[in-house]
Amino acid sequence: MSIQAPLPFFALLLAASMPIAHAEDLGVVGPTYDIAEPDLLDVIESRLKHMEKTGELARKQNEHRDHVVAAVEKPRPVDGLKATVTRRRFFIDPTWILDHDIRNADGAILFARGLRVNPLDHVSLRERLVFFDGRDRRQVAFAQQALASPEGGAKPILVAGEPLALMRSWKRRVFYDQGGSLSRRLGIRQVPAVVSQDGKRLRVDEVRP
Repeated sequence: MSIQAPLPFFALLLAASMPIAHAEDLGVVGPTYDIAEPDLLDVIESRLKHMEKTGELARKQNEHRDHVVAAVEKPRPVDGLKATVTRRRFFIDPTWILDHDIRNADGAILFARGLRVNPLDHVSLRERLVFFDGRDRRQVAFAQQALASPEGGAKPILVAGEPLALMRSWKRRVFYDQGGSLSRRLGIRQVPAVVSQDGKRLRVDEVRP
């Protein structure tokens, strides 16, 4: 990889390598002018005034607002998920192993490296998690049934679709797996999928509605 030095630096090197010569005043060859560059803030301000005068600024603001609203109303679908073709059930052991010592302010070890921790020993998954595609009417109906099931509470989690529209229709909170972080962590490849607690494990059921 080559590294290019700024032009003035090369000019200095060239001047240094040349033999010393006596300078001679040749007079003024042509008209001279002061070098002046417009102030950056003045340029920006002038540009904004021009955009405001022509209506371009208002148009840009409206475009940005519409883009933000569209991103909230209809987020990007989670990549890599498809409607369930073959039912699948699997279990996840959420146990993790501490890879470093955790010490208090005095340096005493609170939790030693190698400690095995299962979050389900301390908290429970109080509600089932129902992952579904809001663009599929069958999956939406399945999620509604799951929410009304006597088995207990459920938390609706969209992987595609329009969460705000669904919230207005259902009159309850609907969550969105933004970026697919939950789906990937739970190993979900098909939807709808229901996540529930099974003892000290999590059970994932990819089902066909």
